[in-house]
Amino acid sequence: MAAKSDGAAAAAGPGPEGASGGARGSTGGRGEAAAAAGGPGVTGEGGSGPRYELRDCCWVLCALLVFFSDGATDLWLAASYYLHGQHTYFVLTLLFVLLPSLVVQLLSFRWFVYDYTEPAGAPGPAVSTKDSGTGGPSISTKDSPVAFRTKEGSPELGPRPAPSSASAYRRRCCRLCVWLLQTFVHLLQLGQVWRYLRAMYLGLQSRWRGERLRRHFYWRMLFESADVSMLRLLETFLRSAPQLVLQLSLLVHRGGYPDLLLALSTSASLVSLAWTLASYQKVLRDSRDDKRPLSYKGAVVQVLWHLFTIAARSLAFALFASVYKLYFGIFIVAHWCIMTFWVIQGETDFCMSKWEEIIYNMVVGIIYIFCWFNVKEGRSRRRMTLYYCIVLLENAALTGFWYSSRNFSTDFHSLILVCVVASSFALGIFFMCVYYCLLHPNGPMLGPQAPGCICPESAEPCGPPADAVTSPPRSLPRTTGAERDGASVGGERAGTPTPPVFQVRPGLPPTPVARTIRTEGPVIRIDLPRKKYPAWDAHFIDRRLRKTILALEYSSPVTPRLQYRSVGTSQELLEYETTV
Repeated sequence: MAAKSDGAAAAAGPGPEGASGGARGSTGGRGEAAAAAGGPGVTGEGGSGPRYELRDCCWVLCALLVFFSDGATDLWLAASYYLHGQHTYFVLTLLFVLLPSLVVQLLSFRWFVYDYTEPAGAPGPAVSTKDSGTGGPSISTKDSPVAFRTKEGSPELGPRPAPSSASAYRRRCCRLCVWLLQTFVHLLQLGQVWRYLRAMYLGLQSRWRGERLRRHFYWRMLFESADVSMLRLLETFLRSAPQLVLQLSLLVHRGGYPDLLLALSTSASLVSLAWTLASYQKVLRDSRDDKRPLSYKGAVVQVLWHLFTIAARSLAFALFASVYKLYFGIFIVAHWCIMTFWVIQGETDFCMSKWEEIIYNMVVGIIYIFCWFNVKEGRSRRRMTLYYCIVLLENAALTGFWYSSRNFSTDFHSLILVCVVASSFALGIFFMCVYYCLLHPNGPMLGPQAPGCICPESAEPCGPPADAVTSPPRSLPRTTGAERDGASVGGERAGTPTPPVFQVRPGLPPTPVARTIRTEGPVIRIDLPRKKYPAWDAHFIDRRLRKTILALEYSSPVTPRLQYRSVGTSQELLEYETTV
């Protein structure tokens, strides 16, 4: 979900001397993170950072294959129902395909409109330059008619000459073509396909371009991957999950040998659900450099984990629904309400506004009907164990009620289905244990675990001394309305005016730290507390911050760093630093 920031302010200025955290590579701070985790194509600290590789491209191509196979088999099955006169099944199957797709395409097009709409009075992302008072230029992202230079290798900022009428006409024509193309793509329900292809294009551009443009394209690729992973997660659990239960119920109801097309549709929906969950977790971890990246081995094992647990869950649903349709509906609604309430009381912090947070929690409640989905910072072992114990009891009860309605003495087929539910769930738990015991990014579950933050390997504890500010923060709350309105926060007087959006601030005074100090380069300061993992950072879900960061990063000859503010003290402290 994307939203505007709650009065967030972002500013760029020269890096404060003594700011904690040194330079970490040149693209998103992932170089050191991936190197620590044994990721491919990276170098150590101060190296060239992560690179887009062949396996990343293959992962996107596999995601496209899963997307097309899921949609094609569902439409083919709907056409088959229509040709055979089964109009009820035709309407249900087509409804589960079109309605979620329309919702996702509208959301995707809304994101495109916001990303491609320029500020009033400016031909592009506008910035202006001022003297920061600390011996270097600073960058303000206020909406101004002064645009920055985007030519590679231009070290200074300055006003751009007014475009001629011919160039302005060509620009308008190009923008019109882009708008028409995006409208046509989304009308064809192919918005996600466009985003997949664009993410792959940006990744390849980051591999072929020079150093400055390489880090810029890599950062844009991460943004595009985050968008498409969120869209796919929403669509699969609104489309593939109910489609899977419906088609499995028809398979059980018909009995005998299953129809090949029906089996293909259920298999494609199942693979789509498992793939989307694993892909979402991988992109989320890759986007946060306070967490170690998820390897492709771990992602594949996650696919198998979710594949078998969701298969067992869906088959138990289908067995019960084939006999007790009304009670099945009551059970699903009750389970969704309980799971949604459980998520809400956990006080998640995924979105930038309250109403979007509620919608997100309702979607997570749908996900919890089928599988585990971590939404809270900290060790999830106890919560996950409790969830799977509840799922095991529910699967056993649903399958037991269905089996009690069968003929025990002659119906050997029913006993096979019960064994399939049990064995599939056991296999899913087995792959889950393999992931946590062998392939988790933080290390084996039963052995010594690596620290959550990314820092150079050394005998010293990870992070600065105890009297210094830790990086990143672990328990920062959401920015509340009282904080935005000037109420007392961390010792500040009530009525203190909130700084305007995109304010330029002077550099911070020197602070003693235990790590290598980096003093050069601009700093992008974001007046929001950093969200806690497993939430997305604000600059990934707030599209205004995203546009500003991309504009400043592209115009700066030196990689800027990001800083999130702390709401617990009266003085602005460094809470998060990385290279864009």
